[in-house]
Amino acid sequence: MKNGSTVRYVLRLAVTLLLITSVTGALLAAVNGITAPIIDSAAQAKTQAAVAAVLPGGGAEISFTDDTGMVQKVYASQAGYAVQVRADGFNGPVVMMVGVSPEGTVLAVSIVSHSETPNLGAVAGDDSAQGRAFRDQYTGMSGTLAVTKDGGQVDAITGATITSRAVTEGINAGLACVAGLG
Repeated sequence: MKNGSTVRYVLRLAVTLLLITSVTGALLAAVNGITAPIIDSAAQAKTQAAVAAVLPGGGAEISFTDDTGMVQKVYASQAGYAVQVRADGFNGPVVMMVGVSPEGTVLAVSIVSHSETPNLGAVAGDDSAQGRAFRDQYTGMSGTLAVTKDGGQVDAITGATITSRAVTEGINAGLACVAGLG
């Protein structure tokens, strides 16, 4: 008799757990269905703002080839190209938009998203004097870029060499992609 009551008890717990997880799963699916279009719309607006920040007048998405695996999208206009790049930073991916002139020089750099350390690598994307100065130093550069620690001409953010290298590698991927277009 004791064995039969134990089986019923376990079955009752299992059914209760199944009901709770089913209801929770259905609620999460409903919330996802409601928020997914809003999140997608916000992401598209952020991408378009980044394109406009690095390429005057924006551009239309075009097809491209990429040997690095970092280039995600390319937008083109008469003013040049906006290349969306994903490079590996210290704490994860650094997604940026790189504006490139038809002549192959950097027009501007905009950090779209990152998960870098606050007050160190995160400075690369900050709207601060130091963040703007870091991104602005790339303007007008071309060829293969490197941070000064690696013998290049790019000043790294103090204490954030890995992030600085990631941004530089992403810009190099954008420049190489555009060079392959023309």
